[in-house]
Amino acid sequence: MQRNERQTVSYLKRRFDQVGMAPDTRHGQNFLVDLNLIQLLADSAQVDHNDVVLEIGTGMGSLTAMLAAKAARVITVEIDEHLHQLAREELEQFDNIEMLQLDALRNKNHFADVVIEAVDRAVAEVPGRRFKLAANLPYNIATPVISNLLLWKTVPSRMTVTIQKEMGERIVAKPNTRDYGSLSIWIQSQCAARIVRIMPPSVFWPRPKVDSAIVDMELQPERRQQIPDVEYFHTFVRKMFFHRRKFLRSVAISGFKDELSKPDVDEVLTAMGLGPDARTEQLSVDQLLALGELFRNKVAEKAGSK
Repeated sequence: MQRNERQTVSYLKRRFDQVGMAPDTRHGQNFLVDLNLIQLLADSAQVDHNDVVLEIGTGMGSLTAMLAAKAARVITVEIDEHLHQLAREELEQFDNIEMLQLDALRNKNHFADVVIEAVDRAVAEVPGRRFKLAANLPYNIATPVISNLLLWKTVPSRMTVTIQKEMGERIVAKPNTRDYGSLSIWIQSQCAARIVRIMPPSVFWPRPKVDSAIVDMELQPERRQQIPDVEYFHTFVRKMFFHRRKFLRSVAISGFKDELSKPDVDEVLTAMGLGPDARTEQLSVDQLLALGELFRNKVAEKAGSK
């Protein structure tokens, strides 16, 4: 079988019919069937022999094979046992692929331990190895996968994924725009993010109801190192956008109600030069980094004075 044969809808349908299965919408199974776009995704990940690549959603293994041809190791996770078996048959010629059949997420906020252990083990095998994510992500888990990877001890040097166009626009959004929010700030505080390509529903089978995008996020270690407490900042950003239409002062008073008084909040906002009509969505990523640190120090100060 030629590599491009397994990219076609007819081939996928035939293989599915052989095992009596159909795409499962519960698992977000939309297969990218344009070989050129799969190659673009793989190329954008810039994988080489030093890389350990995590793929969430093996599918039929088309992207997996492209990644494995260049990577030191590919760890690919598939929740569907039938797809897992089909992909195993497609990828049997590779000896640098570890295939896991499970839900990659233990819950909304945590990866399954076995996935973390597999990545850590592969990275530790050879000094200097890097960790990357490259995947045609199921839409229903895209946000927790991307967000939570930046909380790992082993942080990915690059994340290159296919996701909903709407989510891609949120990741690269600028202040004072409709799409700018906690996800924009969380990613941009640590990564240089760009949309590589917008893709119509017609390049997938089954066709989704929305446009998709290949998004590339390259870690900027110097920016991440400037965040004193990454987990705190993650929580802070989500807290500040919990009621995004309210004024920043009201959101902060509500978010820190168990830790800071209203005068404490006012003191922090005044130090940042933020008036009573300021809104979170007006602040740049750097401003929110500075504001988060002021709040973190104020909370520590109040806790120490008790």
